[in-house]
Amino acid sequence: MVLSKNKIKYFNSLNLKKNRDNEQVFIAEGIKLVGDLLPYFKAKYIVATTEWLSKNSHIADEIIEIENIEEMKKITLLSTPSSVYVVFYRSQYDFNLQDLLLKRELILALDTVQDPGNLGTIIRIADWFGIKNIICSHGTVDVYNAKTIQSTMGALARVKVHYVELRDVLDTFRKQGYPIYGTFLDGASIYNTELAKYGIIVMGNEGNGISDEIAKLVSDKLLIPSYPADELTSESLNVAVATAIVCSEFRRR
Repeated sequence: MVLSKNKIKYFNSLNLKKNRDNEQVFIAEGIKLVGDLLPYFKAKYIVATTEWLSKNSHIADEIIEIENIEEMKKITLLSTPSSVYVVFYRSQYDFNLQDLLLKRELILALDTVQDPGNLGTIIRIADWFGIKNIICSHGTVDVYNAKTIQSTMGALARVKVHYVELRDVLDTFRKQGYPIYGTFLDGASIYNTELAKYGIIVMGNEGNGISDEIAKLVSDKLLIPSYPADELTSESLNVAVATAIVCSEFRRR
């Protein structure tokens, strides 16, 4: 198949969330990322150079071969085009609250995280620390945003991301005795606080932190202390960096 005008129009249409949702697909670009995702997700379209196709195993509903990377400029979202662009079907899974309650595992909850790069990095962090589920408020950025997918570095294959009515879900966890942790400037040092082996770790919006309605459900307020404590320092940490520190401390215990 060739990269026709109709195909170019279709691929560009997937830059919009509503079209990705309608098609139940997402886009991935780059040799490493595509290589990490191909074993886990079914490909609808693979657009790739002759060289890439000759060196890689590939199964898709449709394969479009291009002679050189320059043709990728018509569809790519990357500043430097890659030799492979794939439209993947999404994994189909339901949010099963009762199942998660029974598992008693560590879960991340994201309260209106807005930056796609931050979300992608958080998914990668979750994967590193063995956290299998992330629950997000509906105000959190789309997990299938192309920048989010790029930032996950393939971790989306192993971490499930659910969009839920966050307040209601956290309230259910709280009533079932789950500890709910959140980071606050007036919290207790995470290094001196007893941490459970399971529970919910809430991370807030980049600019505003955890919202008031979610903060009311937090049972344990944590602080990542700056060093030294009595010196002026940055106002806050990037949410993905803070997530990594918190997850690391939970797993260290």
